[in-house]
Amino acid sequence: MIDGDADRGGFRRGVRLGVDVGKVRIGVARTDPDGLIATPVETVPRAGDTGDDLRTILAHATELDAVEIVVGLPLSLSGGDTASTGDARAFAARLATAAAPVPVRLVDERLSTVTAQSALRASGRSAKKQRSVIDQVAAVIIVQHAIDLERSSGRPPGSLAAGEDAPDERR
Repeated sequence: MIDGDADRGGFRRGVRLGVDVGKVRIGVARTDPDGLIATPVETVPRAGDTGDDLRTILAHATELDAVEIVVGLPLSLSGGDTASTGDARAFAARLATAAAPVPVRLVDERLSTVTAQSALRASGRSAKKQRSVIDQVAAVIIVQHAIDLERSSGRPPGSLAAGEDAPDERR
């Protein structure tokens, strides 16, 4: 089967990157080609206007031959925008331009950081030790959620993070 083709369950085979965009750090995670497991990759410092953060993520995408990059979209519990939503959308748009033709998708990430904190706390990590990996764990949760959505719906998750002409495929 060629990467990106849908299998019998409606899942497009291939490695995906998960990205958790924060103000200071960006968590990066990956899936295996069959979408069975998501694992942490790296915590990337936000680079502002230098673009170093984008270049690092693109290097991972190239190295892993990623078929898709999934960026977490921080929404409120009611589904509305938050203070961080615009930043995530803007970062995803820049990433989509730089990563083309690899699609970048925005996927609802409600409670991913809270879930990551709970998982790390349960594993015995102190709050201080969590800082270095919390964004990676949140990225794992985001990309795992995306592949679970695709498996259950048979369609790509979330919406494309391209220009204004991109179709809205939100779920």
